[in-house]
Amino acid sequence: MPRFSFISSSKLWLEKHWNEFQPLGILALVFFSVTSAIGLHRYFTFYASYDQGIFGQLFWNGIHGRFFQSSLSSVLSGAVIHDQQVPTVFYHRLGQHFDPIQLLWHPIYALLPSPATLVVLQVAFVTAAGLVLYALARQYLQPNLAWMIGAGFYGSVAVVGPILGNYHDLSQIPLFLFTLLLALERRWWGLFWLMAVCTVLARQDAGVILFGLGLYLLTSRRFPWAGVGLCSLGFGYVLLASNRLMPLFSNDISQRFMIERFGHFVTGNEASSLEILWSIVTNPGTIARHILSDIDRKLAYLLGQTLALVFVPLISPSAWVMVSTPLAQVFLQGGDSRLSIYIRYSITLAPGLFYGAILWWDSHQERFRSRFRAIWTGLIILSLLITVGYNPHRSLSFLVPDSFDPWVHVPLTRQWEHAANLRSLIQQVPADASVTATTYVVPHMANRRAILRSPFITYRDDDQQVKNVDYILLDLWQLQTYQVAFKEERLALTDLLTRIDSWLQDQNYGLQAIQDGVILLQRGIPSKPELLPIWRDLQNHSKAVLKPL
Repeated sequence: MPRFSFISSSKLWLEKHWNEFQPLGILALVFFSVTSAIGLHRYFTFYASYDQGIFGQLFWNGIHGRFFQSSLSSVLSGAVIHDQQVPTVFYHRLGQHFDPIQLLWHPIYALLPSPATLVVLQVAFVTAAGLVLYALARQYLQPNLAWMIGAGFYGSVAVVGPILGNYHDLSQIPLFLFTLLLALERRWWGLFWLMAVCTVLARQDAGVILFGLGLYLLTSRRFPWAGVGLCSLGFGYVLLASNRLMPLFSNDISQRFMIERFGHFVTGNEASSLEILWSIVTNPGTIARHILSDIDRKLAYLLGQTLALVFVPLISPSAWVMVSTPLAQVFLQGGDSRLSIYIRYSITLAPGLFYGAILWWDSHQERFRSRFRAIWTGLIILSLLITVGYNPHRSLSFLVPDSFDPWVHVPLTRQWEHAANLRSLIQQVPADASVTATTYVVPHMANRRAILRSPFITYRDDDQQVKNVDYILLDLWQLQTYQVAFKEERLALTDLLTRIDSWLQDQNYGLQAIQDGVILLQRGIPSKPELLPIWRDLQNHSKAVLKPL
């Protein structure tokens, strides 16, 4: 096939099917507009959290030639957490997550250098993935059925939930893999292998997903040679990235991430991915126990994943094969969050589940009748209602209470009022100053070389000098509001109330502003006398409302 023939073929397909494509295009536009608006509202009202700041700083450092460096990522490194070292501004995040594909999006950030840009970029990835999915479904299905597949994608709780949160590297996976599968159907082999490479470059463990697709191509005997290629690329890249490439930057993959996720399979405080894999395959009894543990939560997870597809993937052998490896990765991990359908990992199952549903419907299109379509539509609506009711990542806190007992709800007007007060204090911090901030303030100050999350105030600069930050900006109002129902905020508030006094007395910081429960401290400048009684009142009020630990 001539070079770039897939572009001309796509153009001809779109021209031929434009009228039938329009309804899905309208749905995609609505999806993009609504989710972007919710995501931007979350960001500008200071509900975006730490990871949004990490990626914002990574992109900002990148467009200034310091690729993949982040002081915010350094705070999460094993060197800081386990070895008690000082965070550094030159720490390379590639030691935690190897995702060089992010370099493709740096020019966009250079044009619009704000973490808010990443909100829209993430939604754009998923919106485009839905359009490609429709084109993929049309390779097998009639227009109405293909439209329902697309609608199911845009209405899936496992798709919508993750993109309403912080920017994450896994949001690209559906776009890459749906494009790979479309290229497979159209025999565009150049595009097929390009998307396979993009997939593994999106994140070091994405090869696990690619391996599952390769297994399907092998077991179905459709393209066994391509299946061998995908399995080899996926498996080989996971081992290469986690055992050779990532350790070039730090030891976090073996000291932190392997242990935190799969430490229950090994003894000791450090393990490579090879050691984890060997321990898993040589202990089938342990595998069985972990697969069968929390079985009710795992069944609920599968039902949530397939709700917007009328549970069809659960009876599709192809879907089970394709998601076998990424699903095993989820089920074998430790911790509670792995089974949350609203976090980023859940979106990685979408390619296998939706393609498996397409293949099942190809043999059962006669079952798609008006009554079944009504049931399907109802389940998509139910999926969206569940998403709204759960309020993932506090993205809908203006609409849904964060807690019913005890009652915690911040109205829309109060959110924007507090955001305006916060922004006025942020503007008092010079753009090149080093700063420590509370979690939800971090993203808005991430475009700088040195930024830490409280309570860290010490860092190592580019000259290897250990310094204290110039400014400390703490949103105590947010902690006061949410501590009544959430332990994380309760612990943070308790800790900061003690530390602030220490910073004022021993660390040469002075109060420069207090507004709406937000305090600004500056190093080397005495406190403004008129602010000290205001601080004492705020401190006493915080202690009075603080729920016991």
